[in-house]
Amino acid sequence: MGQPEHEVSHAPALGVVAKIVGDVYQLCRTDQSGELADYIPELAAVQPDSFALCLTTADGRVYGTGDVATAFTIQSISKPFTYALALADRGPAAVAERIDVEPSGEPFNEISLDPVTERPRNPMINAGAITAASLIQGRDARERFERIRRCYSRFAGRELTMNEAVYASEARTGYRNRAIGYMLRSFGIIDSDPDEAVDCYFRQCSIDITCRDLAVMAATLANNGVNPITRERALTTALTEQVLSVMTTCGMYNAAGDWVTTVGLPAKSGVGGGILAVLPGQIGIAVFSPRLDPHGNSVRGVAACRELSKRLELHFLHVTRAARTAIRAEYTVAEVPSRLRRSTEEMALLAEHGHRAMVYELHGDLLFAGAERAVRVIEEQAGELAALVVDLRRVGEVSAIAVRMLDALQRELAETGCQVAIVDPDAKLGHLVSSLDPADPRGRVFIDRDSATEWCENIVLEHYRPADEPVCTSLSLEDHPALAALDPADRRTLAKEFEVRTIARGEVIAERGSARSGLYLILEGRVRITFDGADGRSHRLVTLSAGMSFGEIPMLVGNPFVNEARAESGVRVAVLAPARFDQLTQQAPRLKLALLERLAAGAYAQMDAAVRAIAVRGGDY
Repeated sequence: MGQPEHEVSHAPALGVVAKIVGDVYQLCRTDQSGELADYIPELAAVQPDSFALCLTTADGRVYGTGDVATAFTIQSISKPFTYALALADRGPAAVAERIDVEPSGEPFNEISLDPVTERPRNPMINAGAITAASLIQGRDARERFERIRRCYSRFAGRELTMNEAVYASEARTGYRNRAIGYMLRSFGIIDSDPDEAVDCYFRQCSIDITCRDLAVMAATLANNGVNPITRERALTTALTEQVLSVMTTCGMYNAAGDWVTTVGLPAKSGVGGGILAVLPGQIGIAVFSPRLDPHGNSVRGVAACRELSKRLELHFLHVTRAARTAIRAEYTVAEVPSRLRRSTEEMALLAEHGHRAMVYELHGDLLFAGAERAVRVIEEQAGELAALVVDLRRVGEVSAIAVRMLDALQRELAETGCQVAIVDPDAKLGHLVSSLDPADPRGRVFIDRDSATEWCENIVLEHYRPADEPVCTSLSLEDHPALAALDPADRRTLAKEFEVRTIARGEVIAERGSARSGLYLILEGRVRITFDGADGRSHRLVTLSAGMSFGEIPMLVGNPFVNEARAESGVRVAVLAPARFDQLTQQAPRLKLALLERLAAGAYAQMDAAVRAIAVRGGDY
């Protein structure tokens, strides 16, 4: 099946990871050093400046750029896959009797065996690869090769075919490999016809693949032997570990030591210009560029893998904890609103448009793979969003690449008009992502999710509130809902019983456990009712604004305040003192009853909103 010439499969064109892959591609494409593999005539005739770079995650997302659909022959990258099939057919013990797993320190096509064991030193050099091909089960040579081809196809997720011209070219000029075959037969390593084993090896090296195919094959190894796209198992977990172990020490020939030091990924190269690299549990990388260095490895391929490893922090020794980070939960602000009690009009707007703001809760370690998954999901959904929250409180380790990716995500979304709130009370991200500056176009950093959710709600309201709709920020006492429904005479009479007070921002109005101090009607500003969380911090139960009230329960039943009430901003309140409240029973029972009915309705609504918020969050903040 064909692939587009330039591909970023299933990923947004301006995605964070796609941009990283594209940047590495542009950085490496200017290098035109190296030579083609001219000892195989067909390989000497390829386009020397072809270049493709692909990255496939262990859950099947493909990012690619360049000549990702250009076919080339797999060559020596076939070796770990045939070795894998031999292990599956014969078992590790039987294969170990024929092939060692030690680095050779010699050229890949050396005509030699280990002087002590008299076996090929590893399956990644030609002697070991030809031996592995001879161990594949089948009734005849045709069936054995067909099993190899089907094995490769399972790893790639599509049916692969052999390039007849390249096979003929290799068979016509492969005298050295035939010499290796006869040497193996003379030492009893191969029991069958050596010409047949060598011919099978020529055929497996001549199978056509694309850079995308190779990246999926790498991701299958990264995913414990299960193809992340087709979900078909290509190899058992135990055998996958063995293959990757040998690739780590032997896959890059004489450059294996430098590769492990600078790139740190199990890998295999081929003289066709391909390189396959694997970070177990996370990603597979593939590069295609035919110009080779003196070791037989793609010049651009090595450079691209080094750069990706450095930028994405992929060195396998860097991964000290579980690399996967999942999105623990995602929901809209309409589904889980903040604890700010809003007006009826605002609640209606948020019910209609709250889907334009999302909250994403992450957990686990935020290394590249986890960051990639989180960024990918957010990018896919962000097109219709005005704001979103990324909650990092349950995240453990945060890598430098994850910080840069979140920063890039914020900048990318800011260009589309979507702002991002980061919940990061422990400053895991440092100062690189967002800021405390309200004017920062990227977004804000908050210490709790509730405040971040409120910020998102405000952005949605700014977008959708009608321009002519008044915003109630200040009331007279007689216009407060607790009094407004009374007839004018009763309203004036009752208003005289209240004392209007002004309270500074941050001042405690009622301490937790304190005796009843009055019935409070909020005329202006905001009052925060708080509780102490298990984390030792004070958290918001609800924020009340103009037109709302508090203190009703202590006044009615005489119990102390259960929660602290504090001025969140400068506040103006009307207070009915306890003594005056009690006197109304004798002096104006009808007015008191009317007032209590109004307050009961408001208190019930406030309590219901608070209880629902706690139930949805499970006691979270």
